Amino acid sequence: MQEERLTFKEMCARFDVTPRTLRYYEYIELLAPEREGRTRFYTAREVARMTLIMRGRRFGFPLEELRQWLMIYNDQGTEEQSRVWIKMADRQLKELAERKADLEEAIADLKSLRTQTAASLK
Repeated sequence: MQEERLTFKEMCARFDVTPRTLRYYEYIELLAPEREGRTRFYTAREVARMTLIMRGRRFGFPLEELRQWLMIYNDQGTEEQSRVWIKMADRQLKELAERKADLEEAIADLKSLRTQTAASLK
């Protein structure tokens, strides 16, 4: 049975990314589609990797860190990849919490300044 393969356009559509983004991910070796002539085909492996990349980007991980993390699977297996993921997640959770606190402080300051400015106009 033939494994489902996505074309370049289908891959862009599935993940709502631009062709430039997809080509860049290939360039930095996050993805390695099969090639038949000039045509690229993305297998289930590449779709799974892209899913992880998109999730990692949503969480704020740098692309190089994601690339290195994905390489761990090939070099050392799932268990080591999971250990590294936990460390990465712990660090990113701390960073996101700090950013959240900074945003909450900025929102409070902006609301206060807005209220003062509105009051001065009355």
